[in-house]
Amino acid sequence: MVAGRRELLGFAAVGLLAYAVDLALFTWLRGPAGHDPLTAKTLSFLAGCTVAYLGNALGTYRHARVRGLRPYAVFFAVNVAGALVQLLCLTVSHYGLGLTSQRADTVSGAGIGMALATVLRFWGTRTLVFRVIGREQGRVGSWTG
Repeated sequence: MVAGRRELLGFAAVGLLAYAVDLALFTWLRGPAGHDPLTAKTLSFLAGCTVAYLGNALGTYRHARVRGLRPYAVFFAVNVAGALVQLLCLTVSHYGLGLTSQRADTVSGAGIGMALATVLRFWGTRTLVFRVIGREQGRVGSWTG
């Protein structure tokens, strides 16, 4: 149970950092940089995804000993699925409901969409990307080794 709690806390800490990168970049791209909301969200997602993978691979799931490009590719696919959830929320809000302000775009894409996508990402990260060696040894999620 303690390892599961550590895993969740580690995933959450990494996720908060990746979320901060995503939100800050999205806000800048949507505001001062003047990009449309879908382009801004796509670029901020790519930055946040990379931060999340590195944080999880080097921190939360460092004992899983994943190697090569396959784990990143699967992680990326899981995060694309999460991004689609976020983009769907943003698209419905911006284009379907006509809520076109920067604040509305931020709430729908980086707020509601991120919350829903996080559930999907946690499941996918722990079951599809970092599942092998660490769980067998009972060490997944341990920050102390």
